This record gives sequence, C-alpha cells and structure tokens, in this order.
Amino acid sequence: MSPCSLLALLAVISLTLAASPGVKVKLTDKGIEYGMFEIGMASLQQKLKTIKVPDLSGTEKVPPIGKVKYSLTGMTIVNLGLPKSALVLMPGTGVRLAITNAFINLHGNWRVRYFRFIQDHGSFDLTVNGLTITADIAIKSDETGRPTVSTVNCVANVGSASIKFHGGASWLYNLFKSYIDKALRSALQKQICPLVADVITDMNPHLKTFNVLAKVDQYAEIEYSMVTSPTISKSSIEFSLKGEFYNIGKHQEPPFSPTPFSLPPQDNNMLYIGVSSFTPNSAGFVYNNAGALSLHVTDDMIPPSSPIRLNTGTFGVFIPEIAKRFPGMMMKLLVKTVKEPTISLEPNNVTVQASGTVTAYAIQPNTTLSPLFVLNMVTFSISAGGPSNTDQSKLILYVGQFQVQPLDNIFLMVLKVVVIPKVNARLEKGFPLPTIGKMNLINTQLQVLKDYMLIGTDVQFTG
Repeated sequence: MSPCSLLALLAVISLTLAASPGVKVKLTDKGIEYGMFEIGMASLQQKLKTIKVPDLSGTEKVPPIGKVKYSLTGMTIVNLGLPKSALVLMPGTGVRLAITNAFINLHGNWRVRYFRFIQDHGSFDLTVNGLTITADIAIKSDETGRPTVSTVNCVANVGSASIKFHGGASWLYNLFKSYIDKALRSALQKQICPLVADVITDMNPHLKTFNVLAKVDQYAEIEYSMVTSPTISKSSIEFSLKGEFYNIGKHQEPPFSPTPFSLPPQDNNMLYIGVSSFTPNSAGFVYNNAGALSLHVTDDMIPPSSPIRLNTGTFGVFIPEIAKRFPGMMMKLLVKTVKEPTISLEPNNVTVQASGTVTAYAIQPNTTLSPLFVLNMVTFSISAGGPSNTDQSKLILYVGQFQVQPLDNIFLMVLKVVVIPKVNARLEKGFPLPTIGKMNLINTQLQVLKDYMLIGTDVQFTG
C-alpha cells in the first residue's frame, strides 16, 4: 500500500505567518473519493486484520450441570470488511473518518471441563456485524513546517455478535454463549481504536516527504511551507503555500509580495493548483541576483538562412566605424538583465517585461574580445506571441556616434531566434510542484488566468 493516502493530501498545516500565499491547492470530492476508497481504506483494513483477541477463560454456572470451566483460545480473523465508509470534512476543525456496517469473522478453539473430570474440546466461529468506527483527526505542523496528523477522538461499537460452536460438547457453550458474546465484543472494541490511531500515526514518517523545500537547479530552490490554516468546506479543502523561490542557501525576500487571489469553483479534477504571478516573479528576482540571466550570442546560433549575420560587415552598414576599425571580424553579443524581470498573467497570455543591456564585441583573430558598444534596453516585453516592443537608448559608445533605432530589426531577430528559444527551453524544464511521496499528476490541464496559472489534474500514487 502506498504511504501517501488521502490524509497525506489533506495534511495541511498552520504557521504563525499570515502572509498571502504564492500557491494555492484545492482537493475536490474526486480527490477525496480516490484517497478514501483506493488508498485509505486498504491501509485500515489491513491494520484491523492484525487484531489479536486475547484468550478467554472462566467459570460459569450452567444448570443443571453446575460449574463449567471453559477457555477460548487461538482466535484469528478470517475475514474483515469495511463496506461503508466516509471521510467527512469538518469546516474549521479537521477530518472525521466514519465507518459503518463493518463486519469481522473469527475462528477459534474451545475447551471445557465439568463434573471435575469430564473434558471436551472443539472449534467455534464468531461473526461480528454492525461494527461502527468514528475517528476525528487533527492536522498540525511540525517544527520543520511539514504536516503531522494524530487521532484526537475515536469511538468503536460492535453492534451484534453471533457465535457458533462445533464438535464435542458444544451444546454446553450454547447454554451460556451470551456471556461469551459479551466478553468477545468487549475485547474487540478495546483494540479497534488503538489500531486506528496506529494507522494515522504511521503516516507521519511519510508526510515528512512533503517537499517543503525543493531544489530547482544550481541557482534556486522553492519553498512550499504553509502560510495559513486550511480552508475546509463540506466538499473540498483548500490550503495555502508560500510558493517562493530563493537563492540556494540564501533566503532573501524580494521587494514585492503576493497579491491575494481565489481559485475558481471548478471540480472536474481531483486537484487544482493555483500558481500566482508572485512565484515566477520571485524566480526572476532569484536568478537575477545570481547573475544567471545572461546569454552570449554568436553567429553560429543564428539560422544559416538568415541574411543578418553577427559580423562587423552587417553592423558596419549601420555603424560604418565598426567595419572601418574591425574589418571582416565575427562578433559576439552579451545579453543580460540589469534588474529582475516582471511577469504578468492575463487570460491566455503571459507577458515578460525586462530591462537589460546588450554588449557587442568584435572577435579578434587571437580570440580577444574588443568592445564595440553597449545598448541599454530600457523596456523589453515578450508575450506569448513573441517580442511585443523594445525601447532602446544609447548608453556607452566605443566606435563613434550612431542612432540605435536602425538596429531594432537585428535585435528583434536575435530575440526571436536565440533568446526566446533559450527561455522556452528553460521553461519547459519547469519546477517542482508540491507533492507528498510518489505522487504522479495525470490528465493535467493548464490555464492562464488573471494574475495566476491554474493547473487542474488528477493524481495517482505509486510505490
């Protein structure tokens, strides 16, 4: 059985921080049903099968025989069923597990002695029906910000029990089986709730696999600690995560905070994950601080079919001094940001705005780089459809005065054929989403909405 059960998904925790979340997750009725009937009940059923009913012995007066000494030993469960169960979300409190109409079948051995010298033995079958279990489960945070669960209340009741004796003087047991029924029911009831509590407690080592801090690459990691208590309704549970990128080993807060957002009332999937614009913007802050938002562009990165080449001949058309001072040389461009980019999300559209510089170099025959000019790209926007606008201004010149506007087409081409594909390649790698254990996302759909992206998905536990 997978260690990741529904309670693992529901194990959202409360921290003292009251910040707005960067990520929200909602578990719907479908997710609850999957966790309940595909995973949770299987674990509980296996645990209840380990019930060890202690041997029973005693003395009863059985008219007209008198005192009869008896013993019931070797009782084992041969069948157990939990045909009707439900996980009830209790708004503002927690989760209640309710099991009704459960049954247990046991087999054991009996032995009697009466008239001081007469002994007999045989076997018996016990059927317990109408078993009900109600357990309230608390969900809290441990010291690391990971979830932990415990049973705060449990009640188990055995509705009825019937016992049938076989072999030997089994008629003797039938005379006082009501006493035995009561003793066996009491013994069973005492063991059920501790086993239920064990099932819940056994989940905590697996809940520690919740990726509160997940490494993205050599520059960044993302934190998914909880920032508020879960919001529980009668049909779903929604919980809030920090959803913030940090430089590895250095947690510096960005100069902006998450904007509150609400998940839509969709319920076609088991799970919905809302990623606000704060999360990718915090990534931009991290990668810019790490100096990772830079790219060297050389001519071999330009499609061979392009008439525009990265050499002093092409640029000399617009800046004659380049061709005059560095004739017939290849060029290299260094594109880098000067501040963190800003990402905005609108329905079906993602826009990235950035400010950066483009430094042009001539490559000498000995591979030495000779600086030609530096352009300051004051505003640069990329939408889902490609570059939307640029506003360039002259910053530093090494080869004489010139106007930068004629170079727009060259730099737009570089953006389209080099920079954007590199950005897309990085984005395709994605980043870790919040998970517990070996949880796979299937039937996944992505929507870009106002100020956040919505991932609707079903889940599947493996291993």
